[in-house]
Amino acid sequence: MINFEKRQSIAYVTLSRKDKQNALNFDMFKQLATMIKLIKKDACIRAVVIQGDGEHFCAGLDVSAVMKSPANIAKLLFKWLPGNCNLAQQVVLGWQSLSVPVFAVIQGNCFGGGLQIALGADYRIVHPDAQLAIMEARWGLCPDMGANVILPSLIKRDDAMWLASHAAPISADKALQLGLITQVSDDPSQCCLAMIDTLLARSPDTLAAIKRVTQQSFSSSKRQILAKETISQIRLLMNGNTKKAIAIAKGADNIEYHNSKRW
Repeated sequence: MINFEKRQSIAYVTLSRKDKQNALNFDMFKQLATMIKLIKKDACIRAVVIQGDGEHFCAGLDVSAVMKSPANIAKLLFKWLPGNCNLAQQVVLGWQSLSVPVFAVIQGNCFGGGLQIALGADYRIVHPDAQLAIMEARWGLCPDMGANVILPSLIKRDDAMWLASHAAPISADKALQLGLITQVSDDPSQCCLAMIDTLLARSPDTLAAIKRVTQQSFSSSKRQILAKETISQIRLLMNGNTKKAIAIAKGADNIEYHNSKRW
């Protein structure tokens, strides 16, 4: 599911469900959260690379697999306090908690939860042919993995709303134009390694301090955002229109939404 490899001082975390375009199931969430904790404890690691196995980075949440188990949905969303991270948010914001630089190397499809995981990285290096999208709205849901904590430091508010609402893929060039990604490269893996080589010449304490200060300078009310994400998603999961959205996403016709409830 999730492969981990350490080469010298670089940790490679690979999403590996090639037959599903590396779509996320419940076990992958647990494994990612565990790996973040292990990396945090390993003082020998100087950089992290998140990548997908094969032609795609990640097609997002494997909705059918996750929705089969109400217990797993509860485990993904559960948190002791509204402003805390749940499991789904840990696999995004957990990368931000690391003191070392984190890179996402993106090719092919990078959708939904896959894009939110990539947003948790400090840098996103993307192949020109890649497509990126936040797709939760297609299933009648809202982004709820912590990306809303990060997006305000990357793109304009109206662009963030449109990206989440229209739920259609954008090109790598468009993502670069919006500020969603760091760089477009014909060889994103090699570009990533070149950037890591530059950073390895710097003191790890310097890089850690720069990461923390930069995060603080762009921070907003993280706990309020996380609470709002989860509360909104729970309400949507219990909403009749969400079932209709899922049916439409699967190809059903002649379905009309109910009038919107007040939020």
